[in-house]
Amino acid sequence: MKKNILVIYYSQTGQLEDIVRNIAKPFEVQKEEYDITYYNIQLKEDFPFPWPGDVFFNTFPESYLQIPKEIVPPSEEVLNKKYDLILFGYQVWYLTPSIPIISFLKSGYAERILKDTPIVTISGTRNMWMLSQEKLKVYLRDLKAKLVGNIALVDRHDNYTSVLTILRWLTTGQKEKSGMLPAAGVSDEEITGSVKYGTIIERHFKNNDFENLQPDLVKNGAIEIRPFLVRVEKVGNKIFTVWSNLIIKKKEKRPLLIKFFKVYLMAAIWIISPVVLVLHLLTTPIFWFKRQKQKRYLQGINLK
Repeated sequence: MKKNILVIYYSQTGQLEDIVRNIAKPFEVQKEEYDITYYNIQLKEDFPFPWPGDVFFNTFPESYLQIPKEIVPPSEEVLNKKYDLILFGYQVWYLTPSIPIISFLKSGYAERILKDTPIVTISGTRNMWMLSQEKLKVYLRDLKAKLVGNIALVDRHDNYTSVLTILRWLTTGQKEKSGMLPAAGVSDEEITGSVKYGTIIERHFKNNDFENLQPDLVKNGAIEIRPFLVRVEKVGNKIFTVWSNLIIKKKEKRPLLIKFFKVYLMAAIWIISPVVLVLHLLTTPIFWFKRQKQKRYLQGINLK
């Protein structure tokens, strides 16, 4: 009897769709054993791509505060089938799972699809996904899903180069290298090579050995933790909490506050972030063991 595999994703640029489809390939080639269904989450009122600059920043408070929008209902095929494994692809917006993903998780459909089902989460991001994954873990726990693995593919360029390339990509649609700037996003080599993670998942799935899946994925490069970026994310979450609540509460001043937030965010990236880096490096000997423990935790799938 065939096993049912569901691939869930939302992808504006197509990058995440390429990643999840590559990871699903080892299941696709064994059609006699697996029946694969793809579910592309759709909003009734979707976001534009490329993003007009004002729209991109105006999405911040709802993104960070996880305020959902209405989604197009999943097909009857997706709703009425019981799945043996789910590959769950998601984007990170403002240190949080994207609005389309949050909208699905907060819909009445999510528990029906995810409950009691093993799930491997898959993200393709600029570089800061760690605390977003912690937020996603809470949703999956509350929906009674079984998180068995996590894969996080990132832009390998330095933090400041990736800021420039991602802004170019999001606002103009240009991912390719131009001038002195490299191509944006996860490299084509990593996207193509992500099929190896599908092979690992399929092997553990076939052997009913989910307990050792995440250590095997980590060993093969599925998770990279940069302690400095974890620190930046923690600072960012505190700052975003203040700004998002202020913008939501002061509705009449929203356009002005969004402009101030945009300026503040750019200053934080180019001025505050280097200060955080220096402090991080200076305190490395003091917090070495604590950061190693934190790294091991973030590479795993358990929730504190």
